Amino acid sequence: MAYPESFIGPMRQELTRLGVRELRTAAEVDALLTEKSTTVMVVVNSMCGCAAGKARPGIALALQHPVQPDVVATVFAGGDLEATERARAYFAPMPPSSPSIAILRDGEVVHFVHRHQIENQTAQAIAANLMAAFDRLCATTA
Repeated sequence: MAYPESFIGPMRQELTRLGVRELRTAAEVDALLTEKSTTVMVVVNSMCGCAAGKARPGIALALQHPVQPDVVATVFAGGDLEATERARAYFAPMPPSSPSIAILRDGEVVHFVHRHQIENQTAQAIAANLMAAFDRLCATTA
C-alpha cells in the first residue's frame, strides 16, 4: 500500500534536506547501484517510530562525519514501492526491513543495519555504527 505524498513528505524531507538523494523508481535504483567504483549508502526510510526517533536522527549525525560514502540515497517504504522493492533485491539475502540501511560497493552489500539493530539502539549508537562502517569502507588510502 502506498501512502499519500502529503502524509510522507515531511518524513522524506528529514533526509533530503541533508543532501540525501531520493530514488523514486526502479530505474533510478538500478542506475545508481550498478555504478562501478562507487560506495553507496541506501536508507530504506519508513513511517515507524524507530525511523523517526532513531534511524533518521542517527543518519543525520553520521552524515556530519568527515568520511562518508560517495553517494547517500533513500527509498521510502510505503511511498516508493517499486524503488523500495528494487533496492531490496540488491540487498539479498538480507530480509526486507523498514527502516534499514545498506552500504554497497560496486553493487554488493558490504554493511547492513537491519530494523532490529535500529529499534533497540539510540540515534547516537546508530551514528557510531555507521561512522565506523564509513571509516572501514569509505576511507581512501594514499
